Amino acid sequence: TVVEPEPEPKVETEPVAEVVPDAQPEPTSEPETVVEPEPEPKVETEPVAEVVPDAQPEPTSEPATVVEPEPEAESAAVVAPAAAGGEDAPQGAPAADDEGSTGGDEKAVPAALRSAYDAAAATLAAHQLTGTTARTYLVLDRSASMRAYYKDGSAQALGEQTLALAAHLDPEATVHVIFFSTELDGTGELTLAEHENKIDDLHAGLGRMGRTSYHAAVEEVLAQHTKAAPDAPALVVFQTDGAPDAKTPATQALTDAAKSHPAVFFSFVAFGDPENKAFDYLRKLKLPNTSHFLAGETPKELTDAEVYEGILANWRP
Repeated sequence: TVVEPEPEPKVETEPVAEVVPDAQPEPTSEPETVVEPEPEPKVETEPVAEVVPDAQPEPTSEPATVVEPEPEAESAAVVAPAAAGGEDAPQGAPAADDEGSTGGDEKAVPAALRSAYDAAAATLAAHQLTGTTARTYLVLDRSASMRAYYKDGSAQALGEQTLALAAHLDPEATVHVIFFSTELDGTGELTLAEHENKIDDLHAGLGRMGRTSYHAAVEEVLAQHTKAAPDAPALVVFQTDGAPDAKTPATQALTDAAKSHPAVFFSFVAFGDPENKAFDYLRKLKLPNTSHFLAGETPKELTDAEVYEGILANWRP
């Protein structure tokens, strides 16, 4: 039983001695030859670094010269490109002319009035009235039957249309507003700076609405015009929704105005049914200083061009 374990030590010594010498020569010789070619590709990376400086001079040198003159002309803002060349400098003179002609006017007119302002310009041109100057008045009826037209914004809309027209006619772009009913109810002004809801606000502060006395409004217009500019032309947009309660005083006031103030023109704008017999008074009114335009029952739905055509059709200052 003791002799049997002898073969075990023989197996351990034989394989260990053979495997160790075989593995040693293979790793030691091969890694030494592999390490030597590795520094050669390191040289290939060096030309990559040489390409970088080649690209550097192109962007750095040219933009550097462009950036330097720009800060010098920064104070001139828009003028800088024109001043860069010697021949372009005189172009600054026409720029001033542009600002003085139409550019300034266009900036002064609010965006809300731009469409009406353009329509007014077109209508004035069509009637050869471009460049005409006139003091502009707006007379508004405050009789009880007008309540609906204030409520739906028709009176306010006519005020803004008249203001856009005044921006062409009046150097001050101001509309002198006169409210009337049984008598003179009140006055006010519309300007480009103050026009939003201005008619509604003025109307709301004038108390009860009354009857329709044309002559009270005509007399107030003439009184204001005589005091302000008696010899200047004037366009009066006279809004009403019916005939005057007292026709004789109305006709007399307009007739007297034609004699004493021939340059003051009354352009009537009638709100209401065109077939209403109440407007027969305006149809039969034949004076050199009056005209009438039947705007209909929904005047707010008319285009600006239609309103201006009705107001300006017979005005020849």
